[in-house]
Amino acid sequence: MSSTGSKGLEGIVAAKTYLSDVRGDVGVLIYRGYDINELAGNVGYEETVFLLHHGRLPNVSELQELKTKLAGYRKLPQGVIDLMTSLPKETVPMNALRTGISALGCFDADADNNEPGPLQEKALKIIAQIPVITAYFHLHRQGKPLVESRDDLSEAANFLYLMNGGVEADPESVATLDMCYVLHADHGMNASTFASRVTVATLSDIYSGITSAIGTLKGPLHGGANEAVIRMLQEIGSLENVDPYIEDCLATKKKIMGIGHRVYKVLDPRAVKLRGMVQKMGEKIAEPKWIQMSDKIAGIMQEKKGLHANVDFYSASVYYSLDIPIDLFTPIFAIARTSGWSAHILEQLADNRLIRPQSDYIGPEGLKATPIESR
Repeated sequence: MSSTGSKGLEGIVAAKTYLSDVRGDVGVLIYRGYDINELAGNVGYEETVFLLHHGRLPNVSELQELKTKLAGYRKLPQGVIDLMTSLPKETVPMNALRTGISALGCFDADADNNEPGPLQEKALKIIAQIPVITAYFHLHRQGKPLVESRDDLSEAANFLYLMNGGVEADPESVATLDMCYVLHADHGMNASTFASRVTVATLSDIYSGITSAIGTLKGPLHGGANEAVIRMLQEIGSLENVDPYIEDCLATKKKIMGIGHRVYKVLDPRAVKLRGMVQKMGEKIAEPKWIQMSDKIAGIMQEKKGLHANVDFYSASVYYSLDIPIDLFTPIFAIARTSGWSAHILEQLADNRLIRPQSDYIGPEGLKATPIESR
């Protein structure tokens, strides 16, 4: 067969979607007709969930109904709690999260029901429970008691409340995390979203779809890049060390995490919003070096390589400024992106066709199987 494909499926259109559009040549991201700059800072995460799932922004009563429903769905099955608190404390949080979501399906007697109504409710349950799973594993590994969710708190506020062991976060921190959730909610046919759609296209269940997505997001070439970014900044240490560090990376062809994007050929619009948040948080905690180092790295890479900062580059410093442990950066990405993953799963199953691409065989032909004694 002659090859018509592309390595990594680059440039291949895998689906038609109403959910989001990434216009990499002009640096535009659209959710359901809204530019991301129109949404970030103007609507909250719960409104974004409603938008992705229903194609429009909610009114006051619809938003309140959604918030009430999400708050009511946060309680985990005891079996999942027992599982999460039995995992080795050194478990990588993304591994724990992947295990927790898979386990949720075992405690749902209706897990395989992909009818629209039940599927929508399962999607909301997972959105509500994935932050709790993340926070509970974090408390477990610290040897701290688990904390009950608070129904009066938003999704972002409740996660920070649980993560901090029952200490309510200040409004600015909540608003910052909430905007991060909005910015990370969806992003076209990225690797983890594609994985979720491929999984449910076989008519598997939503828990399997989200589990596939989490496993895909974990990789350092996808969601895991944000953890690598902050570790890089920590290694650099100070503004005066930026130039020699980057020069060495360029000379040795070492990848600089958080720079460049598979789709964006100009500045990632989410990075613009996140940069402003890093600057604001740096002023709040009187530690401006993160934004200073980040800006210098971004400037050097744009000048020397024509590459721009992506969403991971600045989100890492935002999370670090919120005093979130580094290995929870990617789980937080997963928490936010579950709104998009679930919306894509709903869309896929509403008009499903098995996703089954072909491969271009480049191996040998005509080989003969000789007896084992003569090989």
